[in-house]
Amino acid sequence: MRLLTLSLAAALLVASPLAHAQKAARTTQSTPVAASTKSLLWEISGNKLAKPSYVFGTIHLLCADDLKVSEAVKRAVGNSQQVALELDMDSPTMGEEMRSRLTLPAGQTVQGCMTKEEYAVVNDYYTNELKMPFAQMGSMKPLLLSSLLYSKMLGCPVGSYEMALVEIAKAKQLEVIGLETVAEQMSLFDNIPCDKQAHLLSDMVVKRAEAQQEFRDLLQLYQAQDVEGLLKKSMGSKFGLQEYEDQLVTARNKRWIPLMAQQALSKPTFFAVGAAHLGGPSGVLALLRQQGYQVKPLL
Repeated sequence: MRLLTLSLAAALLVASPLAHAQKAARTTQSTPVAASTKSLLWEISGNKLAKPSYVFGTIHLLCADDLKVSEAVKRAVGNSQQVALELDMDSPTMGEEMRSRLTLPAGQTVQGCMTKEEYAVVNDYYTNELKMPFAQMGSMKPLLLSSLLYSKMLGCPVGSYEMALVEIAKAKQLEVIGLETVAEQMSLFDNIPCDKQAHLLSDMVVKRAEAQQEFRDLLQLYQAQDVEGLLKKSMGSKFGLQEYEDQLVTARNKRWIPLMAQQALSKPTFFAVGAAHLGGPSGVLALLRQQGYQVKPLL
C-alpha cells in the first residue's frame, strides 16, 4: 500500500476540492544503528555540517485525530532554518501543476485499460458509494483515481503530516522547499502501464476490507515508530506494485541524497519524507551513513 511511499502529489489529491467534488568518520559507515532502534526522527551530523539537520518519516494520509506532532519534532523544526518535503507544498503553482498531469495520454481511458467486469465493479462503487461520477473521470490516471479511495477507506476526516509541517514552518517563518518537482513525482505514474494501474484500482475496490486491514497494520507500525517493519510491510503489500519498487522507492532515495547533502550544508534543514523511504540497506538513513554522515535516532 502506497500510504508511506505513495506519491505525495497523489495523496494531496485526496484532500483537494476535486476529491470532494468528485559521515563524519569512516567507522560510522560500518557501525549502523541496531535494527531494533525504533524512531521516526533522526539527527544528521558530521561530514562538514556546522549544525545538525534532521530527517523525519511521515505517513502521507491518516485520520486527522491520529495526527500527533511530537515535541521532539517541533524542537527539530525549531532548530532548523528550512523545511524540505518531497514537494514544495507552499508553491503557489503546485495545484496548477498537479491538475495539468492528472490525465492519461490522449485517446486512452480508464475503461479501455480494464476488463468489462473490472469497470462495472469500480464504476458502481465510485458512483454509488463514493458519490463520484466515475463515468466522467475516465481520462484520469488509474493510480490517481485509486488515491481517492483512501478517505473512504480511512472512514474519517483525513490529515497529513506534510500539511501540518507546512503550517509549523509558516508560523516560524521558515522556507519550505522540495526534493522533487510535481512533474518528477507524477511522472512515476507514466512509467507504469495503464492496465496494471487499473488492476490495482479494481483490486482495492473488490478487496477493500483487506486494504483497510493492511492500512490499520501500517498505522500500528507507524505509531510504534518501526521503520524497518514499515518498509517490510509496505514492500509486501497486497496492493502494491512490487515490480516498480525500484523506481518508486530506491531510485528516488538515491536521487534525494545529493540534494539533501547540498541543502543541509547550506543551512540546518528539517527533511520529511514517506517513512518507508527511511529503512533498509537502500533507505535514506543507510545512504546518508554511506556518505559519511552520523545519523542517530531522537527518541
